[in-house]
Amino acid sequence: MTENIGSTAGVLWQFLQQNGPTTMSKIAESCALDSKTLQRAIGWLAREDKIDFVSRGRSELITLK
Repeated sequence: MTENIGSTAGVLWQFLQQNGPTTMSKIAESCALDSKTLQRAIGWLAREDKIDFVSRGRSELITLK
């Protein structure tokens, strides 16, 4: 399980690096990731202080630090 979360965190990192700030739903759709694993990967990167969360209107965007 941890290996899967780590590889998903890598996919997330690369996606954000290429596409900039994005909503979680757009990331899940674009990368074909299930929401539970994506949420865990977001938590992993947040714990490592690698991502930030930005509110834009009614949306919350995930961005690299």
